[in-house]
Amino acid sequence: MFPGFERGIAEVNGTQINYIRGGSGPALLLLHGHPQTHAIWHKVAARLAEQFTVIAADLRGYGDSGKPVGLPDHSNYSKRTMGQDQIDLMAQLGYAQFLLLAHDRGARVAYRMALDHPQAISKLVLLDIAPTLAMYEQTSMAFATAYYHWFFLIRPAPMPELLVGGNPEAYLKYTIGGRSAGLAPFTPEAYAEYLRCLSDPATIHGICEDYRASAGIDLEHERLDLAQGNKIQCETLVLWGAHGVIEQCFQPLHEWQRLAAKVSGKALDCGHYIPEEAPDALLAEVLPFFAA
Repeated sequence: MFPGFERGIAEVNGTQINYIRGGSGPALLLLHGHPQTHAIWHKVAARLAEQFTVIAADLRGYGDSGKPVGLPDHSNYSKRTMGQDQIDLMAQLGYAQFLLLAHDRGARVAYRMALDHPQAISKLVLLDIAPTLAMYEQTSMAFATAYYHWFFLIRPAPMPELLVGGNPEAYLKYTIGGRSAGLAPFTPEAYAEYLRCLSDPATIHGICEDYRASAGIDLEHERLDLAQGNKIQCETLVLWGAHGVIEQCFQPLHEWQRLAAKVSGKALDCGHYIPEEAPDALLAEVLPFFAA
């Protein structure tokens, strides 16, 4: 799915991070969401690589990256720790500063990276999320119904792991296919990659730990940011699907203005999985933003 890209695994921050790299120009890191891998970028990576050195990585707990057993406080899956993985990866590859484009869970890691490492992130694009604290604090019936997994996956181990592990393909099919666009955006190659990785019990545990951290330690970190007035300092573009839950249940631009000093954004004519549903629309927004 990524012709011309090299593959590698970096030993960073006590784990392994799987990545691909291709292209030339300023460094651009791509981070994926749940329950997927770096494969979500296969429709846009080649075009981005015409202008940037593109690095697409698997998050800790996902894809072919390391999947450590979660600690009692889930801190080794906090977005701070997951972000440090990616900061260390980029440093190891020789990039002290870089552009960052991220979707879903990866976008939660990305905005924590921008808050914790302002010197490293030159520009930031976040796809189809509102801040984690805002989403939990403003939970409605509509949100809880659509994003049931936010409340299911955070249950204590091993209950969610056992249920997802009982039929990983059913979980994958109904999770990614249960949004506005159904399964149509996902190529057979990408779907097979997601299923391969999700069929590993260690991946299922890593995903659960990611969500458990978001419902606990990540909220503590975000509350402290708000109390101290700590904001994302780089230029930030937020994009979300006009047919998705973020549009229906939240005011994303308003929420990001509380956490980012220089933010703009808009809804795109698609659902949640922007890189696979609307690759051309995504490129039309991010290429001029990164080039400006």
